[in-house]
Amino acid sequence: MKSLIAQNNEKRKLLNKENKKIYEDMLMYVRLSYQKSGAETEEVLMELLDHLLILQGEGRDASELFGDDPKKYANEIVGELPQTITKKLLMLFFMGVCYFLGVATFINGLISTIVYYGFGRLESFETYYIGSLSINTLLSLVIAFLVVYGCLRYIRWSCFKNVSKTFEFLFAGLFLGALPFGIFLGLFYFVPSFGPAITLEVYWLMLVGVGFFILARVFQKKA
Repeated sequence: MKSLIAQNNEKRKLLNKENKKIYEDMLMYVRLSYQKSGAETEEVLMELLDHLLILQGEGRDASELFGDDPKKYANEIVGELPQTITKKLLMLFFMGVCYFLGVATFINGLISTIVYYGFGRLESFETYYIGSLSINTLLSLVIAFLVVYGCLRYIRWSCFKNVSKTFEFLFAGLFLGALPFGIFLGLFYFVPSFGPAITLEVYWLMLVGVGFFILARVFQKKA
């Protein structure tokens, strides 16, 4: 599948500006149908690209391939693609969870370590309460999932449309940036500390983050 994606990236450079816009919207729309088999999806996209290049070489219009409604044509393609295996979806889900936890934990540990050992600020350790940590982690994962899902849905919705850059900036800044960040801060501020306590040296957080990265790679290879 990786070789098909690489070939697709190279061949797309041969498209003219108009055909490239239509095809890349088609490509994005179809690829974001995440419940479909990745291998078959890339094969179909490559076939479409080959046909479009032939039409372009003959001086013919892309509408001869996609029709007057490219989105309708894309939906027909998606409808014919086979479903992906449930196990693969689960592996991808766990991969995403581990990457998220890895990034959050590693950055927290890195910043805390630099602030303490570099500037003598804060403490050399942090205390975590299992109950509140579990609640915060679960809610953070839900928020992160909703942000990613909303981002993917927006990208898919914007395909085959001329969306203004101002609207994209405001939408992304508010709903995918400021709002989720504010909720994240609210969680850690308002959720009370409860449950058994665990105290760790701040540099251990980086090691925990690395552990999550390793787990994510394992799930990625199994996907």
